[in-house]
Amino acid sequence: MNFKAFHASLNQPKPPAGLSDALTALWLDANGQWEEAHECIRDNGDQPSAWVHAYLHHVEGVLWNADYWYGRAGKKRPVCSTKEEWQQIAQALLD
Repeated sequence: MNFKAFHASLNQPKPPAGLSDALTALWLDANGQWEEAHECIRDNGDQPSAWVHAYLHHVEGVLWNADYWYGRAGKKRPVCSTKEEWQQIAQALLD
């Protein structure tokens, strides 16, 4: 799946089948389901999930927790908007 198809899927009632947990969490967050998104990746230790976990805490505004997860993902908290960050993560995970 490419970014365009993923973004178009946001209008569907549920995430597309076969997405990774990290992409499923991004899909859920984009559809106003932050808690479900967090639940989807909270116990995952892989780098993509840690990156999305960091993003979710950035959205939440709990920056100390976001920074912890950015560190686990090998990333730094970006200075862009969380909307732009969502797009950057989704594009990176879909490439």
